[in-house]
Amino acid sequence: MITIEKIEQMQAHIMAERQKGKTVGFVPTMGYLHEGHVALLKRARQENDIVVLSIFVNPLQFGPNEDFDRYPRDFERDYTIAKQAGVDIIFYPSVHEMYPHEPSVTVRVHKRIDVLCGKSRPGHFDGVATVVTKLFHIVMPHRAYFGMKDAQQVAVIDGLIRDFHFPIELIAVPTVREEDGLAKSSRNVYLSDRERQEASALYAALQKGKATIEAGERDVGTVRKAIIDYIEQHTSGVVDYVEIYSYPELKPLETLQGKIILALAVRFTNARLIDNIVMNVQ
Repeated sequence: MITIEKIEQMQAHIMAERQKGKTVGFVPTMGYLHEGHVALLKRARQENDIVVLSIFVNPLQFGPNEDFDRYPRDFERDYTIAKQAGVDIIFYPSVHEMYPHEPSVTVRVHKRIDVLCGKSRPGHFDGVATVVTKLFHIVMPHRAYFGMKDAQQVAVIDGLIRDFHFPIELIAVPTVREEDGLAKSSRNVYLSDRERQEASALYAALQKGKATIEAGERDVGTVRKAIIDYIEQHTSGVVDYVEIYSYPELKPLETLQGKIILALAVRFTNARLIDNIVMNVQ
């Protein structure tokens, strides 16, 4: 496994590998790797000749009240995890390397962002789309791997790839969960023991919503209420949102039909947890 910090070196290395006919799988991250990232890396390892992991804390996707400087960083730990997961190349650029001057062009996302977490984070997905565009041009992957834990981000990247005609296959990897169903997240450590026990109810609430639909319910409000009621009955958390949209378009629905997402965010004392499930409704 090698670490590359310079863009030109990264591009030259990948060009040489692609000219040999090798396929490239890419997992972009901001580091501080956890089991969700490992699942992406293992999937990429299974499906490609070369696996590239990028570690870059992107300042463009942090809002004015979000502390870029406090974002956790531990490259030595990430290096060990990456090596165990079978990564070939870590692309580890500095902020100056990625943004040597104020950008003259950035990417603006117009759709799929005014709902769910994007509603309270204006500009966040513009920053995501801009850095991912740059990384796609630098790494030149055949396949890019993103986790469905952040289904809104997957939807935005899907639109980016389609609209800009990137010759890249988007691989959306299922959410990695604890045995009791709780989505794995670095934020879970901020839950108290009681809250941790309660938190398994979030996935159970989504399953309750899914079962309600499978039983024949097609009214959005009725399904939302079933999910919210379950959360409020089984946790001390405060519901931030429970929403149901078409997926990946993330458009409101009058009646439930086609591919949809059930998504939620719940605030506990020191952690805000998100989760979702995507399903097809006939």
